[in-house]
Amino acid sequence: MVKYSQWLRKGKLDVFDMSDIKVALVGIGNCASALVQGVEYYRDARASDEIIGLDHPDFAGYHVRDIDFVAAVDVVEGKVGADLAEAIFAEPNNVMKFAKIEKTGVKVHRGRELDGVDKNLKALANVSDAKEADVVDVLRDSRADMVICLIPGSAEKATKFYAQAALDAGCAFINGTPISIASDPEWDRKFKDKRIPLVGDDIQDQLGSTVLHRNLMQLLVSRGVKIDESYQLDVGGGAESLDSHYRGRMRKRGVKSSAVGQDVPYDAPIVAGSSDFVPFMDNSRDSYFYIHGRQFGGAPIKIDIRMEVTDGPNAGPILFDAIRGTKLALNRGIGGALESISAYGFKMPPKPTKMYRAERWVEEFLLGKREL
Repeated sequence: MVKYSQWLRKGKLDVFDMSDIKVALVGIGNCASALVQGVEYYRDARASDEIIGLDHPDFAGYHVRDIDFVAAVDVVEGKVGADLAEAIFAEPNNVMKFAKIEKTGVKVHRGRELDGVDKNLKALANVSDAKEADVVDVLRDSRADMVICLIPGSAEKATKFYAQAALDAGCAFINGTPISIASDPEWDRKFKDKRIPLVGDDIQDQLGSTVLHRNLMQLLVSRGVKIDESYQLDVGGGAESLDSHYRGRMRKRGVKSSAVGQDVPYDAPIVAGSSDFVPFMDNSRDSYFYIHGRQFGGAPIKIDIRMEVTDGPNAGPILFDAIRGTKLALNRGIGGALESISAYGFKMPPKPTKMYRAERWVEEFLLGKREL
């Protein structure tokens, strides 16, 4: 975002409400834990510093430290009723600890379970028997600007419930699950009518299997290689891998395969998705890539790669940018699905496009040259 940064330093951007960004978290799992830790870890980051893991200390006129968590919702025993600082490390969370978090004063409220915890996830965690909170009231009382939905990816009823709760409370909604919300024209219309931003669907990690696969495909296509076939398979531990493998396997495979295919301008057999759950891997994930194609003279080329990552922190930088871009949209009074931010940071955006084009859209949005 070089051009945007230059404009920001020269004071050429409109200045809106620069108060803290008030964020409500739904689903206090490993991604939420890494996100909360990340705000503290990068609190003093400066653009002039050499920063590991964070491209944009400042984005849309906001620093990472401007993000303030004001509400939290979950259904798991040990998290419900606890301070957010404690809940992010409660079982079954197993993400790495990389920041010390002081008490936040934010209590985790008991949300509505619906289909959020299936029989497989119940083997990892007990559902709290605390009284269900009125989520809309929780959001209103906290004065949250936006809700980030980080519940298990197969929980369709629960995701839609929280999207509606955000809408009723007047909050923007960032959908980290592969349930169609931002990419659904009906939800887009609902948020647009209320002039409330909507972002999603399904977070694309900083350097996860999908983004690496897409970049490899983009590179090969740009160098004239004809891709004949490709697959990418994930093996991991943690609650999200468990849900992706047993309950959401085919949905996740469809989303990831479609996302990778965006960067190939012709039909080719492409398969991408979760292939197994391994409990002792905790919050790590291994991805295996295979690409077969033909280059100059029809000569064959094969690529076989393995990548290992820690899953939870991988979503942090993208969520940081999505949060701050969403706040900018709120300041500008823009409602409905944000095509630029969604295409930039999510696998199933309302308007899919190639990665380089999505980055350009975001820059244009930040500069005010693109409405969405």
